[in-house]
Amino acid sequence: MSLPPEPPATTLLVTLTGRDRPGLTAQLFTALSAFDVEVLDVEQVTVRGRLVLAVLLNPAPAFDEVAFRPALVTLGEQLGVDVELAPGHGDRRRPPGRAHITVLGHPLRPGAVAALTDAVAKAGANIDRIVRLASYPVTSIEFEVSGADPGRLKADLAAVALAEGADVAVQPSGLLRRAKRLVVMDVDSTLVQGEVIEMLAEKAGVLDQVASVTTRAMQGELDFAASLRERVRLLAGLPASAVAEVRDAVQLTPGARTLIRTLKRLDYRCAIVSGGFTQITDPLADELGIDYAAANTLEIADGVLTGGLVGPILDRAGKAAALARFAAAEGIPLSQTIAVGDGANDLDMIAAAGLGVAFNAKPVVRSAADTAVNVPYLDAILYLLGISRDDIEAADAADGTPTPAPPVR
Repeated sequence: MSLPPEPPATTLLVTLTGRDRPGLTAQLFTALSAFDVEVLDVEQVTVRGRLVLAVLLNPAPAFDEVAFRPALVTLGEQLGVDVELAPGHGDRRRPPGRAHITVLGHPLRPGAVAALTDAVAKAGANIDRIVRLASYPVTSIEFEVSGADPGRLKADLAAVALAEGADVAVQPSGLLRRAKRLVVMDVDSTLVQGEVIEMLAEKAGVLDQVASVTTRAMQGELDFAASLRERVRLLAGLPASAVAEVRDAVQLTPGARTLIRTLKRLDYRCAIVSGGFTQITDPLADELGIDYAAANTLEIADGVLTGGLVGPILDRAGKAAALARFAAAEGIPLSQTIAVGDGANDLDMIAAAGLGVAFNAKPVVRSAADTAVNVPYLDAILYLLGISRDDIEAADAADGTPTPAPPVR
């Protein structure tokens, strides 16, 4: 295996700043082409029409710096921009410990950014690049950093984000971040708004009893299987037609369709796992084009709910087993999966996945997940994958599928 070449001993950094317009980059490189230099690195950022373009050059031994400097001055005058030249030593290579930090805010306050970037510095990391992924309906900023342990960064930044009311995800850079191929989502209070069993309970006139048990189960205070059987028994005698009515009344979480549509465009496999009921989840999977679904099944006899369930209960362990089963069916390692959920019965699958996301979750889930998303839009998960709002809307426009306008805040 050949070793990478040593960086040059002396380099020149040309930085152009000013109002952007078409052709500036081409004109700069045309001017540089008249000199015996090698391009080592280029970075360009445009914000609100203001351009910063930096070019790192390796001058040849015969390079004529005396002629080079006035040529840059003339170029700046012609273009109406500022051009600076700074000599240096070598081409700084990024140290190991590279990571991507995704920050979400609704809104994102300057104080939160200050606290997070201060924590990055205190961890010994350097911010190499910052890009905006979304400006609405939430603000999402991504930092590329190097020089720190991603595990330490995750712990440090999670505490800061909680204090500042922002969401933050830290993921090691590299191929694994780009290789996610299966997304498995909880249904109640994740893919859809609210709890289906409580909607059924309301029709059966037992909402208060069922809601109390549901809350304790989702917080991890009760055994899920036992609590589910207890709640379903209270539904005995409810007409099967009420299940159909609830299925029609279920509302998707804002951004759910955009999330799944975008993932499918990128050839992801999508799955749902639910402690709820197949009578709801199977039609939902068909409607959204979801590849895999697993849930419990209500027992119905003579047109009414018996108060029982058919088959084994899909509980906390069952959700993790379903994640593993779906991944195996697709030949996808668990390291390339994402699990999204909000309740205690999602903990095992969140722990098993390559990226576990707590979505508007209970405290016990937020503390255990790789990252927490506390904004009300499910498609914010796309930003954790480095997918920008502009990319989403451009793909929608190309397909003739307008992206739904976010609510005005």
